[in-house]
Amino acid sequence: MRYITSANTDIGIKKNTNQDSLSVKVAQTCIGEVTFVVLCDGMGGLEQGEVASSHLVRKFSMWFTERFPVMVSASPLDDYVIRQEWESIISESNQKIMQYGSSNHISLGTTAVVGLFTNNRYYIMNVGDSRAYEIYNKVNIITTDQTVVEKEVQQGIITKEQAMTDKRRSILLQCVGASPKVFPDMFYGNVMGNTTYMFCSDGFRHVITEEEIYTYFSPMVLLNEEVMKNNSKHLIELNKNRNEEDNISVVLIRTY
Repeated sequence: MRYITSANTDIGIKKNTNQDSLSVKVAQTCIGEVTFVVLCDGMGGLEQGEVASSHLVRKFSMWFTERFPVMVSASPLDDYVIRQEWESIISESNQKIMQYGSSNHISLGTTAVVGLFTNNRYYIMNVGDSRAYEIYNKVNIITTDQTVVEKEVQQGIITKEQAMTDKRRSILLQCVGASPKVFPDMFYGNVMGNTTYMFCSDGFRHVITEEEIYTYFSPMVLLNEEVMKNNSKHLIELNKNRNEEDNISVVLIRTY
């Protein structure tokens, strides 16, 4: 499997700082080409959300550059081991961020969506409401939002359509740095060829449709990095023109 990527983030039209942080890396390894992405959305209603998000991105990036090469050279990748190590990063970072907030008398936190793509398998971890998608002949959401409204959708209290406009849609059940304990969700799957994988903060998806996402991010359209970058910028600007007030971030991974 081969990968091309793009990453774009924008402060948006209202906030004074961009509290989103992200990183995407493509590397040649002993198991072939792999791609790693981490995207974190610092909590908009909390102070210094960018401190929390950048801390977590840095910790996961260090794992990929320092720990991952050791893992793949020693033994085959194991689902349980990856989950265990990523959960450890989440847990340790949660305590660090909470301690920082307590010492500085502030509240801060961050969502996290993390992805590792190997030759034939993906590993994705999620905390909060940043998302991962798989786009082939339709738009498929891989992750599940850890939010009040998503829980009510699953319980049958409200519909998906009602959840899209519910005023509580950004209320999280947990986030890194603001919850005593954090329980990430983990997702595994087979990497598909000629497919787009999209990671985004919630600010990217509130006011655009899945049809618009498919139109601009379909693998049939994203033939090179320049198109990926330009189409990402187009949808970011469309979000802003529709008065999306949050920071806006999107990472694309195109397989071929």
